[in-house]
Amino acid sequence: MSLRDRVQSDITAAMRGGDTLRRDVLCMATNSAYNLEKKQQRPLTEDEFLAVLTREVKTRRESVEAYSNAGRTDLAAKEQAEIDIIAEYLPDALTEDQIAALIDEGIAATGATSARDLGKVMGWLSPRTRGRADGKVVSGLVAAALAKADLAGHDGGTH
Repeated sequence: MSLRDRVQSDITAAMRGGDTLRRDVLCMATNSAYNLEKKQQRPLTEDEFLAVLTREVKTRRESVEAYSNAGRTDLAAKEQAEIDIIAEYLPDALTEDQIAALIDEGIAATGATSARDLGKVMGWLSPRTRGRADGKVVSGLVAAALAKADLAGHDGGTH
């Protein structure tokens, strides 16, 4: 069963069970996917559908932060509940150790040696971390790893 089919099936189950929050959240996610399909004029692949769900979670995380900063814990809690629902359809998040190992592998695979190679490494990492790690976090970790590599390459010797 594809991810989209699973979501559609769960929408039907939520309707029958009277779970309006789950129904509404999953309908919003499928609507986002539908809109993207119309824009691209073709059906989404499994990875693209997963990317839509990941974007939905990211948007809600930003909302949680904004509502929390504004003291609106009620709205932040609702957004968090929506994140929890969508997260059920995402692959398990990568641990910090797994991300670090992937970054090392990506740097080796792309031959990256300095901060200028960030895009090359991120291009290699993106399909491997999509839906499993926050892109901003991964990018920051790659930048730090490349900065270390850059410093190690410039150990104070004369050029």
